[in-house]
Parts: sequence; structure tokens; C-alpha cells
Amino acid sequence: MSDASAVLDDLRSESLELDLLVAGATARQWAGETPAEGWTLAHQIAHLSWTDDVALISVTDPGRFGDEVAKAMEDPEGFVDRAAEEIVAAYPPDALLVRWREGRERLREALRAAPAGSKFPWYGPPMSVASMATGRLMETWAHGQDIADALGVTRTPTARLRHVARIGVRARDYAFLVRGKQPPSEEFRVELTAPDGELITYGPEDAGQRVTGPLHDFCLLVTQRAHRDDLAVRAAGADADAWLSIAQAFAGPAGAGRAPKGER
Repeated sequence: MSDASAVLDDLRSESLELDLLVAGATARQWAGETPAEGWTLAHQIAHLSWTDDVALISVTDPGRFGDEVAKAMEDPEGFVDRAAEEIVAAYPPDALLVRWREGRERLREALRAAPAGSKFPWYGPPMSVASMATGRLMETWAHGQDIADALGVTRTPTARLRHVARIGVRARDYAFLVRGKQPPSEEFRVELTAPDGELITYGPEDAGQRVTGPLHDFCLLVTQRAHRDDLAVRAAGADADAWLSIAQAFAGPAGAGRAPKGER
């Protein structure tokens, strides 16, 4: 099985897990607030649905995707919120759920059918099939965390978190650049302990800058679903420490992140 096929299968599994979580939600829960300020459960699903739509445009009509980038440039701080708001206003929960289900399957099928070596335009660097699928999985998991927190559900970490961690590590330089900072020139060593005890590593063993901790906590950090003070992720070295305060696994403007639990 190719890397792309494996990620696409994991994306489907991640989406189905979140689908089961929201399918039983009441109308009141759909309208309830999540940890993302101003976003209800419906906004979270609307955002996933919208992003699948624009990703499909990128895969099937790259020239038209330029129009989506132009829209984003007109309102870089608010275009994501506006898109989610428009979908929530147009679709009641049942219809929104169907919209998300159908859209994510269309995208998955288009990615499976894409020729090997394809590159698709995006709001950040161009994406391969595997990287596009990984990005969608990361967002599905991250917004799923918001929804789980809102519903008071504790999710069991899965091996799919490897994909989230990988994109978080690869996005290290982007996290610096999007804040107008020069990325460190040297590679970091990242050592993450999976729930089953396996050690997942990135970077040279002898690197002077190191990040260690649980895989799950690292994923919460790079998706900005928890503050670093509430996580068991540790840095050795000034550059690594600076990264943990700004890490983001997503394209676009620097996120505000979450406040420590004691300040919420």
C-alpha cells in the first residue's frame, strides 16, 4: 500500500469516528459553543465541509483555486470564519451532516484518482496527494477535539496521530516564517511516545535542540488545542523552546492558541 493510500484510509477512519460523535448530537448541542471562540458545533463541521470543498477545487481545477486564494487575500483574518458562518446559515444540522459526508467522499475519491506525483495549490506550500490527505486528517482530528471537548467526551488516541505529528514537525519553519521570524538553521530532534509505548522520532539523534513528550500532547500542541503549560511536551535548547510557544500544523495566519486551563 502506498503512503498516499494509507493516509487516505486513515482520513476516512478519522472522519467516520467524528461522524459517529456528531451524528447523535441534539439540536441544542449543535448550537452549543465549542472551545473555539464564537464557533458552535455546527461551525466546526461547516468548516470541515468548506475546506473539503476548496481542497476538491484545488485537486480538480487548480486554475479556479486561484479565485479562492484571492478571496482569502481580501480578508485574511476573517475569510475562514465567514465561510463557516455562511454554511451554518444555509444548512440545518441534518443537511449539514449530509453535506460534509458527501463532500469528504468526493475529495477522497479525487485524491485516489490523482496521478502519482501530482501537486496541488494551497494556502501554504503546494500539496501532494499524501500531504493533502494528511492536512485533512489533521484538521478533522483537531476540530474533532473541539467538538469532543464541547460534548464532554474523552477520545482514545489512535495510531493516526502519527500523521498529525508529522505535519506538525514539517511545519516548524512555517510557524516561524508566518510570524516574521527567521527559522532556526539546524534540525531538531523530536522524540514522541505513542500510547502503546513506541517511540516515534524525527531529526538527527545528536541534534542540540530537542523536543520530547507524549505523542498525543504534541498533537494537541501543534494544532493549538491546548496550551503548552498544560501538556507534558518539553524542550531542550532555546530554539526548541521558542518553537513550542508558536508551533502550528496548519496553513494561514498565526493562531491565537488556547489559554492555560487556569486562565480560561
